[in-house]
Amino acid sequence: MRIIISGGGTGGHVYPAIAIANKLRDSGVEDIMFVGARGKLEMEKVPLNGFPIEGLWISGFHRQRKWRNFSFPFKLIFSLIKARKIIDKFKPDAVIGVGGYASGPLLKVAQGKNIPTLIQEQNSYPGVTNKLLAKKASKICVAYNNMDRFFDPHKLVITGNPVRKDLMHIDDLRSQATNYFDLVHNKKTILIFGGSLGAKSINAAVEHQQALIGSLDDVQIIWQVGKIYIDQYVDSDIAQLSHVKVMPFIDRIDLAYSVADVVVCRAGALTISELCITGRPCVLVPSPNVAEDHQTMNANALVDEGAAYLVTDNAAKSEMIPKAIELIHDKDSQERLRSNLQRMAKPESSEMIVEEILKLIKK
Repeated sequence: MRIIISGGGTGGHVYPAIAIANKLRDSGVEDIMFVGARGKLEMEKVPLNGFPIEGLWISGFHRQRKWRNFSFPFKLIFSLIKARKIIDKFKPDAVIGVGGYASGPLLKVAQGKNIPTLIQEQNSYPGVTNKLLAKKASKICVAYNNMDRFFDPHKLVITGNPVRKDLMHIDDLRSQATNYFDLVHNKKTILIFGGSLGAKSINAAVEHQQALIGSLDDVQIIWQVGKIYIDQYVDSDIAQLSHVKVMPFIDRIDLAYSVADVVVCRAGALTISELCITGRPCVLVPSPNVAEDHQTMNANALVDEGAAYLVTDNAAKSEMIPKAIELIHDKDSQERLRSNLQRMAKPESSEMIVEEILKLIKK
């Protein structure tokens, strides 16, 4: 069997795609190829995980800065031509789209050649690319209920979002994590992060509450500020507090989750799935700077199930840290959130998606 996986642009697309590829390889599929967008995260991460990748000259359509769309038609045409060449040469039995604009040309060409295509939609509100591709897709794997608002219900399978294997069993890592992050063993821990690059408003909200954070004597904080913000915060007054650990990036997110009693973060699809798998009580601060405001919709999907608290980006300065501190001192709320998160988790997501792919090929 020969399979192409296409899409990417962000970790929320790339890491689930790699998890699917690993499970395909475990199932005996040897010929797996990725197609992504030149210059994006997948061009670095996919080869590191042992898979070949081809890059398309493609970018998204800018809704605000429309002058940046001048080259879009040319990029689309060139990407469609290259996608056709890739498919003609590789001859895949199935093509998987994980979202992001890179998946558009590849799946469009595959569908034109009647090659089975499967879409994996991570968010509670689908992006434009997946909406367009869904009409001719063979199967659509989703992470949330009520997705028949957007897709043909006969094609839908609720599989959840694939997450890394090392997040499946983290409860016995707390002691190791305490040493790794140089924390105090008997203190409660809040984990704060805004993605690999950081989040400006989350960082500003932490700094704004310096006095409150400084007064804590039974709580410590792991604060990932992001690579692009580390110079701004590494020597700040709040970073000098002994119970605040400022980091540009967290390499061992499994250890970070294992030691966290409460998590404060964005509401990207991958993060939501990780919170469900790990069962970590959370305060979500959705990014307002994403298409169709899908992070707010992701967050509300958890809030509606009693599995998370939501603080808007605009209210983060005044509400984010106080809400996290309130939660970390409320054992009953933590247990309720943890139970509801784990009820929503789909630990067998990768296996379910691979099973659907193999069914398509056998047909």
